[in-house]
Amino acid sequence: MKKILKIVVVLIAILAVVFYFAVYPKLDLISGFAAKSVASGTFLDNRPLEVIESGDNDIPLVDLAQNAVDKTGQFAVSSVYGIKARKAIYRPGLGATLIDDSFDVSKPYEVPHRNFHPNTSIPYPYGAGAPHDSTFSNIDYALLQKTVAQAFDAKGEKSKRTRAVVVLYKDHLIYEQYANGFTKDSRLLGWSMTKSLTGTYFGILQYQGKIDIRKPAPIAAWQNDDRKKITLHNLLQMNSGLEWEEQYDKICDATQMLFQARDMAAVQRDKPLIGQPNASWNYSSGTTNLLSGILRQQFKTHQDYLDFWYSSLLDKIGMHSALVETDMAGNFVGSSYGWATPRDWAKFGLLYLHKGLWNGERLFAEEWAKYVSTPTPTSEGRYGAQFWLNAGGKFPDVPREMYYCSGFQGQMVAIFPNHDLVVVRMGLKEDPGFDFNALLSGIVKSIKK
Repeated sequence: MKKILKIVVVLIAILAVVFYFAVYPKLDLISGFAAKSVASGTFLDNRPLEVIESGDNDIPLVDLAQNAVDKTGQFAVSSVYGIKARKAIYRPGLGATLIDDSFDVSKPYEVPHRNFHPNTSIPYPYGAGAPHDSTFSNIDYALLQKTVAQAFDAKGEKSKRTRAVVVLYKDHLIYEQYANGFTKDSRLLGWSMTKSLTGTYFGILQYQGKIDIRKPAPIAAWQNDDRKKITLHNLLQMNSGLEWEEQYDKICDATQMLFQARDMAAVQRDKPLIGQPNASWNYSSGTTNLLSGILRQQFKTHQDYLDFWYSSLLDKIGMHSALVETDMAGNFVGSSYGWATPRDWAKFGLLYLHKGLWNGERLFAEEWAKYVSTPTPTSEGRYGAQFWLNAGGKFPDVPREMYYCSGFQGQMVAIFPNHDLVVVRMGLKEDPGFDFNALLSGIVKSIKK
């Protein structure tokens, strides 16, 4: 008996050591991710807690968190066995924000002014009316339906984890499918697809003559060192040469920024130069949040900054479900926290398919669409300017001209300029776990030119 007790004590000691060194340092991030996810899913999409825990938070280590929601107080709290509790508050108009103990929840805050005037007399996608019941003679609908259906799990499975697929062709909704529990009205998190939104605002300002992306980034802290050479163009292409680490399975710059920083725009700003601008491509969520901070500098007031994101783009093209969440400093988290329905995400793809022209109104120059889809030097054809590319053949059976917004866990808005096609896929599994090559190539093959 004593021998067994000794073995048990040793095993407990080993587990305690493993927990202390492997898990304990990550508890802030685990609880932070969980609380933010629960608050957003609850208050932005009205999801039950059990759906969030079994879906959105079904990630190794994050699934250790215990979560509670206060719907009256509009906040969520998460911890790991009572350790390192984190809180995320919901504020209408701003979404959910992960806060620290020093955040003043009673402080007044500004919210974006929205223009909610959906026109139900115009069919989707340009209006809020029912889509045209259209049939195209060159579409193999059986192949299209089969291809999309194969992207979804059979009942009881959790291998593909697709939540929605939307297909637009020649400005018509030709097919859509949703997982059980999700509909065309479900708001879904785009994660890093939000970067493509953020980059677009620079295209809009440039078209309006209010900014020049070829000029140095307007950051005072860089003017006394080599960082003063970094242009907005370099930042948009993730090619600044600034130090940054982005890995979501460890404590790094990206996870500390998203789940601990008060001012996310400042994190990349304060990093040193370790490479050369235009020769050091490095994917960085910090860079996009820095761009969000630079956008803030373009406006006299914080209210103007908040309003611009909606009046110039999201509400302009009828993405009325869209909401971009803010950090504790009030900056839009332009790297990661954009929400919208799958149909509204498809509208954003359609805007780029038509090279900045929305139902007769130009939002950005035609050349901007070419700019964002041109490969960044040293990216091996994988990246443009806040958009991902297939120019390097990542998806071998998909046209090389395709470029796309991409987000954590396999969010995608794919734009096919030569096929008049936009495909949206939302879910909880990304490449290579989910076969994007099969989905995208199958949809393209179903449309005969």
